[in-house]
Amino acid sequence: MSNTYRVQNPVTNEVVETFDTATDAEIEAALAKSAAAYKEWSARPISERAEIMTRVSELFEERKVELAQIAGEEMGKFHSEGIEEAEFSSAIIKYYADNGADFTKDQEIPTASNGTAVIRRLPIGPLLGIMPWNFPYYQIARFVAPNLMLGNTIILKDAEICPRSALAVQKIMDDAGVPEGVYNNVFASHDQISTIIADSRIQGVSLTGSERAGSIIGAQAGENLKKAVLELGGSDPYVLLDTDDVKAAAELAWGTRMYNTGQACNSNKRMIVMEDIYDEFVAELERLANAAVKSTPDNQPEGAYSALSSREAAEKLRDQLDRAVSAGANLRAGGELSAEGAYVSPAVITDIPVGSDIYYEEFFGPVATVYKVSSDEEALDLANNTQYGLGGTVFSQDPERAAAVSRRLECGMANVNTPAGEGEEMPFGGVKRSGFGRELGPLGMDEFVNKQLYYVEK
Repeated sequence: MSNTYRVQNPVTNEVVETFDTATDAEIEAALAKSAAAYKEWSARPISERAEIMTRVSELFEERKVELAQIAGEEMGKFHSEGIEEAEFSSAIIKYYADNGADFTKDQEIPTASNGTAVIRRLPIGPLLGIMPWNFPYYQIARFVAPNLMLGNTIILKDAEICPRSALAVQKIMDDAGVPEGVYNNVFASHDQISTIIADSRIQGVSLTGSERAGSIIGAQAGENLKKAVLELGGSDPYVLLDTDDVKAAAELAWGTRMYNTGQACNSNKRMIVMEDIYDEFVAELERLANAAVKSTPDNQPEGAYSALSSREAAEKLRDQLDRAVSAGANLRAGGELSAEGAYVSPAVITDIPVGSDIYYEEFFGPVATVYKVSSDEEALDLANNTQYGLGGTVFSQDPERAAAVSRRLECGMANVNTPAGEGEEMPFGGVKRSGFGRELGPLGMDEFVNKQLYYVEK
C-alpha cells in the first residue's frame, strides 16, 4: 500500500496527514456492496429516496463551515468560497430531491399502432465517479444527486489531495441514512480504477478532470462498453464588445478570473476585448493585479489571493508563463512564484501569439490573458480557435449584437452579459475536447438512465 492520498497544506507545503490506498480486497468489497445495494435501493419508491437525499442536503448546509475549513487546508480555497460551495452542493441535492420524480415520470409517445407506447426512465446500476480537487463538494454533488435519486448506486474516487473532503462527504451520506453500499468512497489507485471500470457490475463512469485524464478514462470506458460522461478542460472566451464603464467591466472580469484562485474549468481563460476599450481595460487589470494581497484561506481582505492547490500546480503555471513570454507574450503584472508553498501572484498577460503551442494550453490559475480585436468577426474567430468548448460569454450594451455572436460560439454553455449562467437548474457541459454529457438541470438526470420503451398492445 502507498500513501498517495494525503493532506498537503498548499500554504506551507507541509504533509499534514496520509491515508493508505485501498487494498484490492477493499475494492472488491466496494463493488460487491454497491451491486447488492442497487437491488434494494432501486426498488424503493422515489419518494423514499427523496426523503433521504433531502437529509443529505440539510447536512451539507449544517456542516458548511467545517467543510470549508477542510477544503481550505487541503487545496487552499478561501473559507468564504468553501462555504458557498457547500451551500451550492446542498441546493443541487435538494433540487433533485424535489424534482426527481417529475424528471423521471413516464413519457407517453404518439404511435400509429393499436397499443400504448411509453418511455420509462429507469436506473442502470452501480456507477463510478472520478472527481477533481478544485471543487471537492460541488463536483460530487452534481454527479451523485441525480443518480442516487434515479436509484443508481455510487463508487466515488476523489482526488488524492482531498481525502478529508471525501471522508466528510461519506459521513454526510451515512449520517443522512443512505443505506450501506449505496455510496462508497474508495481511495483507489489508477490501476484499481481500471479494474473497477472493467468490472461487469459497473454500468457507467463519470469523470471531471483534465483532458489527458478524460482521454484515458474515455478509452477504458469505450473498451469495456460503458456509458461515460466527461467534463474536461476549458479555455473559455470572454468577449467584451462594448461597455459604458470599462473600469467596472474589468473589475467583473478580474473577479471572475480570480475566483477559486483561477482554478475553475469554466473560468474566463481568454478575455477578448475590442480595440477601442482594450488599453483602458488592460490598465485596470494591471492595477488590480498589482494591488493583490497574498493571504491564507482563513483570511480574505480586499484583493486577497490564496495558494494554488499544490506546489506542483504553482510551478507548472509559472512554467507556462515563462513559455508564453518566450513565444513573444507580454507579462504585464504578477506571475511571481513564491519561495515556499503554492503561491503565484495574480498575473496579466497579453500578446500571446495566436497559433503558438502555449496559446492552446489552459492556464489553470490566477492568470488574466487578454487579446485585442477590431471586429465581431475577429472576436468570433479567436473565441472559437481552441480545441476546447466548455463555456463562453459575450458582453454588449446591444443585446441583439451579443446574441448574434453568442449563437456562433462553439461551446456547451453560451452566456450574454454575465460571466456564467450558473445554478442547480442550469445544465453544465461542453463540446469538442471539453468532453461530452451534461450535469445539473433536467439534463443531468438523463445520462445514466435506461430510457426503456414500454409498449402494451390493446
